[in-house]
Amino acid sequence: MGHTSFNFELNRRPNKNRAYPIYLRISKDGKPKKIKMPIAVNRLTDFDSKRKRGQWIKNSEPNFKKWNDILLSELEKAEEVYNSLKGDSLSTSADSVMYRIKEGDIQHSFLTYARERTQFLYNSGSFRNYKKYNGFCNKLQAFLTDSHGKVRDLTFGELTPALLSKFEAYLHTLKNERIPDKILHPNTIAIVFNIFKTLVNRATKIERYMKHDDNPFHIFQYKGVRTMKQKLNEAEIDAMATLNLSVGSLQWHCRNYFLFSFYCAGIRAGDLIQLRWGNISKEGRLEYEMGKNHKYKNILLVPQALDILSLYRKEDSKPNDYIFPLLDSSASYAKAVTQEQKDTLSADMKVKLFNQISTKNALINKYLKQVAKLAKIEKPVSFHIARHSFGRIAKIKNIDNGVLKNLFAHSSIKVTEAYMGDFDTEQTDKAFMSIFNG
Repeated sequence: MGHTSFNFELNRRPNKNRAYPIYLRISKDGKPKKIKMPIAVNRLTDFDSKRKRGQWIKNSEPNFKKWNDILLSELEKAEEVYNSLKGDSLSTSADSVMYRIKEGDIQHSFLTYARERTQFLYNSGSFRNYKKYNGFCNKLQAFLTDSHGKVRDLTFGELTPALLSKFEAYLHTLKNERIPDKILHPNTIAIVFNIFKTLVNRATKIERYMKHDDNPFHIFQYKGVRTMKQKLNEAEIDAMATLNLSVGSLQWHCRNYFLFSFYCAGIRAGDLIQLRWGNISKEGRLEYEMGKNHKYKNILLVPQALDILSLYRKEDSKPNDYIFPLLDSSASYAKAVTQEQKDTLSADMKVKLFNQISTKNALINKYLKQVAKLAKIEKPVSFHIARHSFGRIAKIKNIDNGVLKNLFAHSSIKVTEAYMGDFDTEQTDKAFMSIFNG
């Protein structure tokens, strides 16, 4: 731990009252911070920082005893704050000590704030985000835990670029939960810092726990790495579609779910799992509200999609029955049919539905890997790449980005252009080949 010093110094430039303000200078590792004292002497010669403790102001100043007592009290308070933080290199920076002194007892805990926001997400039913935020809080708490298992608090005043850099270094040491022999992926760390930044920005703008200029994310930045979106080509889609699977087996069902998503412009797993017969119109269209962004989708069902639906329709199928045998139509959460009704479910009921969807999604991905292996597809296949595969094949067939924006329900054409950019290799391939083929 570097040396920390506390000294008083005089501002040799007079204020508007022609007096000279005194500052407490806190310095650690050569990095000083100053706190203005409530004292200003009338003459430069009335103050000497090198005099004995408690005697900085000379008796040539009529208020020397009272003012020296005030300065001594401020110095002792600073030393007390420093000693209370001692032993924690993250807390004893000049910035942190200064903040604690200036704020006094009004210290807003960032860790507490983060937990409160996370609980809000749970209560509001945003469980996908709740899990991400909860994971962030757990990582931050582990970072703040010492070797004895004690978790120190973290105030907003201690959020500095330096602390964020130390947190980043810590994250790079954590193991990947899905692949224990590897560390966290850079994009996972990027998600952690996106959550961190979102919380700090909200606390700055809404709760005003921090001044705008003190936001450490104005300086600190962390970017993940660009990864290639996995997708299947038409031959691989055909290989999966023509694969001879035992009717009624989990492999058979999961292959159907994947292909139905592909034929419906990449409907997400959470939406497909919750589809009901009422979402299929008499005109042969799929109509539903997306769970992710509450946008309404209306898609023409192509013959291949209708063929899959015919495998699941029963004579006694009711409009509110789930199409695919993934969720229980008699379950308590099944009474909520529309997105508006789902939004008004109790938090516990939302958790139950979310967990069911997550479990079924994991099951689908498990059996899709088996299907891909049987189809001799060497790429890692998951349900979501049905969406990527649709995008790639649409790009090859020169489907306009404006049309794709509507099919994907993107918020803007820029989002679609960025999304489709990963699949746009046809033009560059043709240009490249033309160089060598004359």
